[in-house]
Amino acid sequence: MSHAAPAPATLSPDDVASQLAVFKRGVDELIVESEMAKKLARGTPLRIKLGLDPTAPDIHLGHTVVLNKMRQMQDLGHQVIFLIGDFTTMIGDPSGRNDMRPPLTRDEIEANAKTYHAQASKVLDPGRTEIRYNSEWSEPLGAAGMIKLAARYTVARMLERDDFARRFASHTPIAIHEFLYPLMQGYDSVALRADLELGGTDQKFNLLVGRELQRDYGQEPQCILTMPLLEGIDGTEKMSKSKRNYVGITESPQSMFGKLMSISDVLMWRYYELLSFRSLDAIAALRRECDAGRNPRDAKVLLAQEIVARFHSPADAEHALAEFEARFRDGALPEDMPEMTLEGGAAGLPVAQAAKEAGLVASTSEALRLIAGRGLKVDGAVVTDKGVVLPVGATVVMQAGKRRFARVKVRLSG
Repeated sequence: MSHAAPAPATLSPDDVASQLAVFKRGVDELIVESEMAKKLARGTPLRIKLGLDPTAPDIHLGHTVVLNKMRQMQDLGHQVIFLIGDFTTMIGDPSGRNDMRPPLTRDEIEANAKTYHAQASKVLDPGRTEIRYNSEWSEPLGAAGMIKLAARYTVARMLERDDFARRFASHTPIAIHEFLYPLMQGYDSVALRADLELGGTDQKFNLLVGRELQRDYGQEPQCILTMPLLEGIDGTEKMSKSKRNYVGITESPQSMFGKLMSISDVLMWRYYELLSFRSLDAIAALRRECDAGRNPRDAKVLLAQEIVARFHSPADAEHALAEFEARFRDGALPEDMPEMTLEGGAAGLPVAQAAKEAGLVASTSEALRLIAGRGLKVDGAVVTDKGVVLPVGATVVMQAGKRRFARVKVRLSG
């Protein structure tokens, strides 16, 4: 004799409110909150989807803003789906673009995707994470399936999207294949029967397409949760490897620590809000202490240690701090080191130009040669990328060779 599975226990209003509070911490928007409450009240684990396109081989702290939110939901007992967009990456996401994004080759996509699972597992619990690739259902669609999918949306609706509208108005080319991206991302939600999809604020249009397509396919529409975009260490643009303003989660403890110590005091609180696991009350208390006279550098050290410990270990965080203090507090630097304020644009000041203006080298060409020979350091970390930019508001120690030092502060020109 068979027995039916017991019905899931519905959640009480208090339990629903408690989970909603976790869902909403630090978010930009939750669409639609009343629908989300009804889904939670059923008491069954939600299918929560996050898609990332492997456009670069590494995950950085900007990606972890939404990954951290996924982990919080995972800890509440929900089923999280980490979707690797190996098919959509071939199209290229037009979000936030003023021009066409060149698609990657299959080999480039596969090479980047190999590292994503392992790196995402530094945040998500791998034993409770469903890993999927959207080529599973996108490739079998074929030409006929793609035409049927495209028939579900209009060009007029696509042109409601801000970046498409701007490009259309300015006569900047929009390729037909770019319209396929939001459709294919939306179809992912249909294939996975997602209850909730997460993404950055720049993904809102794509997420809404998924909601509409689910309704067309007879499914209950997913809710949408958008997270703020994390600014890079330059404090201006979104964190991005292509903009060289990122902190990779697989970087060395010393590199992570040094980059986090280089951010401005204002940006530090933004990082606390979006990256720290400290309670909101604890962060507010720390900020009051700094406003009352405590050195903001102390708070920055605490943040850098927390992040390094999360992706490496507490011992690595202590070692990175000890090295930093040895360089900057224990007399390892010359006491008569010159100090100066240099001006940079909104994006900051290129490191080679900063070295020249600080008098550490005679020309930017000499600075570039030093970088090639691993002879230029910023806050004790060897500069290996000629494109590094010192962010506005940062105060750093620059070292050229063994004996030339300067403490440099960057301010906005004008």
